[in-house]
Amino acid sequence: MVKQGTLLVVDDNKNILTSLQYLLSGFFTRVITSSTPVTIPTLLQQEKPEVVLLDMNFSAGLNTGNEGIFWLREIKRIRPQTQVVLFTAYADINLAVTGLKEGAVDFVVKPWDNSNLVSVLKSAYEKTQPTGKRTTKAKAVADEEKEMYWGTAAAVLSLKKIVEKVSMTDANILITGENGTGKDMLAHEIHRLSGRHDGPFVSVDMGAITETLFESELFGHVKGSFTDAHSDRIGRFEAANGGTLFLDEIANLPLHMQPKLLTAIQKRSFVKVGSNAPQPTNIRLICATNRNLEEMVQEGTFREDLLYRINTIYLHIPSLRERKEDILPLAKRFIQMYATQYGRQVNELSDDAIQRLLNHPWYGNIRELQHTIEKAVILSEGQILKADNLTLSAVKKPLSAEDVDSEEKVRTLNEVECAAIRKAIEQSHGNLSLAASGLGITRQTLYNKMKKYGI
Repeated sequence: MVKQGTLLVVDDNKNILTSLQYLLSGFFTRVITSSTPVTIPTLLQQEKPEVVLLDMNFSAGLNTGNEGIFWLREIKRIRPQTQVVLFTAYADINLAVTGLKEGAVDFVVKPWDNSNLVSVLKSAYEKTQPTGKRTTKAKAVADEEKEMYWGTAAAVLSLKKIVEKVSMTDANILITGENGTGKDMLAHEIHRLSGRHDGPFVSVDMGAITETLFESELFGHVKGSFTDAHSDRIGRFEAANGGTLFLDEIANLPLHMQPKLLTAIQKRSFVKVGSNAPQPTNIRLICATNRNLEEMVQEGTFREDLLYRINTIYLHIPSLRERKEDILPLAKRFIQMYATQYGRQVNELSDDAIQRLLNHPWYGNIRELQHTIEKAVILSEGQILKADNLTLSAVKKPLSAEDVDSEEKVRTLNEVECAAIRKAIEQSHGNLSLAASGLGITRQTLYNKMKKYGI
């Protein structure tokens, strides 16, 4: 057998490293091992491995898997072409599935089967080699994932008619709906149907932008305007010129920052940080939120004049609970998509799986359904997806700070928020996507808050 490629194995168990070094040296040209993840950036730069086998937990007594997810992101940031296979215990399968969504190519469960481990790693190496067919297949899967599916529910079909009428205009649009209903998909669809479809579609998660970088992110900056401004930077308004600017989670924009956005919308121009020259912008603005902005106006946390500016056309997406007839068509669509993506044979649902899908409340909406089907397809065997493959959340309703134990004594809002986040993660069994949905925030915002509170 011809040995090819460089493999990096990162695991804190030195006995495992010794075993894998012996096993895998027969299949890879070089097998590099490390017992600590802090060496990963250096090894990526120096050794340029095609494949990394990455353990998900390193700190003693810590088994959340968040370390593995962090280092997965670092690997994909430093060397995107490197394929990452996650090494995990059976109990961490939920986290491994999260890792697949973050860019890992596959996962292997400990204790491992030697032939399966070798097969997965060699398959990961093959993905690093150029093949036109693979590129075409990946593109087809990506295109299908982005395609808007309207369904058959009356509420959605009436929304579709409005979208078809307003898309060709340049009117500002506000999209509302629960987390996971597909507000970003609708924004993409509006852009696709508009006269700006050949222009850029620039998406901004307002909940993920820190206050100190708000102006720089949206409007850009000139070199030397602040300490780390080593060169000119193009902001999102400029990047979206001639196309569509989508501001997701607009309700997360702090009150004192709202006048800057309002000015840019009113004057259709912006000023870069460190500059005095207004720069014109030609964008179509779409905003989205799961919050009630009118209530926020009454509470004094959102400017009424800004609401009027972004709310020329108002579109509301119904929850999945309000369109139950679309659950099975969506599920089958996701089965087809992920069976293609992960090379599985599954193509239909068993009767008991159908009943479980129809009976579940889907508080996480389409996003929860998509995540559930993706995980089920990965874990499925054969052509029929069964009820046992469906790992459904135990969360009964969207979580909030009030869900924290009423007897718990908290002194600050930060303590309330931290406790709510911990409880959401616990009730979601470590599934951060569902925890974020339950809390009414984006996954990126949840990551930021977890980092803030050291969770």
